[in-house]
Amino acid sequence: MVPLLLVLLLALILFGVGFAVKVLWWVAIAVLVLWLIGFVARPRGGSGRWYRW
Repeated sequence: MVPLLLVLLLALILFGVGFAVKVLWWVAIAVLVLWLIGFVARPRGGSGRWYRW
């Protein structure tokens, strides 16, 4: 019974990690798109940076 529970726990952890990595990929893609939009649509005057930092 214990090995079965360990295998199920391992599968649940790996599924959770896989789901979290997939979500992080979507977040990274969204941030990249926003950065590219900001890079293309930056103001012509000033330092050329559209962000404050």
